[in-house]
Amino acid sequence: MAEGTIKRLTDKGFGFIDIGGDKDMFFHATNVEGVRFDELHEGQKVTYSEGEGPKGPRAENVTPAE
Repeated sequence: MAEGTIKRLTDKGFGFIDIGGDKDMFFHATNVEGVRFDELHEGQKVTYSEGEGPKGPRAENVTPAE
């Protein structure tokens, strides 16, 4: 599992994870595990698996890091 920090959350049910490079990793509320999307906050550390969505790479199985 990869780790990153939530950089931005939107009120439309998706967000972006800072993965330490030039690009951020997109994720959708349906890819959040263990907590509800609205329990996440910007600056929070998360773990995720890299997957492929219809528009390119996306984070899947997003969970708060312990």
